Amino acid sequence: MTDLINQHFAEFLIALGIILLAVEVAILGFATFILFFIGLSLVITGIGIWVGLLTESWSTVLLANAVLTTFLAITLWKPLKKLQNQTDNKVANNDFVGLRFITEQVVSREGLSQHKYSGINWTLKSDAEIAPGTEVEVVKAEVGTFWVQAVSQ
Repeated sequence: MTDLINQHFAEFLIALGIILLAVEVAILGFATFILFFIGLSLVITGIGIWVGLLTESWSTVLLANAVLTTFLAITLWKPLKKLQNQTDNKVANNDFVGLRFITEQVVSREGLSQHKYSGINWTLKSDAEIAPGTEVEVVKAEVGTFWVQAVSQ
């Protein structure tokens, strides 16, 4: 096994780097960046050895990876962290939006009334107070809560 690695040193480093990149992205969900920086430095070092820019020795690989990993971490940390912290505030439509029913209690912003639907007691909330017996339509559904508005007759 050691002879095989020594015969294909550059390819081994590139493959090891790709494996670390895959683990970081697929298993860890790109959450830590550490394996990303190390994997990327291994790929770059492997390419450097393959092209002939670096010698085939473990000391060269260790030094090149230490320098490259540090450089990549310093230059890419903030942009990757910023990319990671971006959120999408777009509200997703679901099957509950558009659902209509008659209220049995007063519906207000406090969420003191409930409606049983599909075996679940949903808290009802509305920006405007709605009297009992009014037909309402769900405009937004959150976990355990229907936001409703009165249907215009």
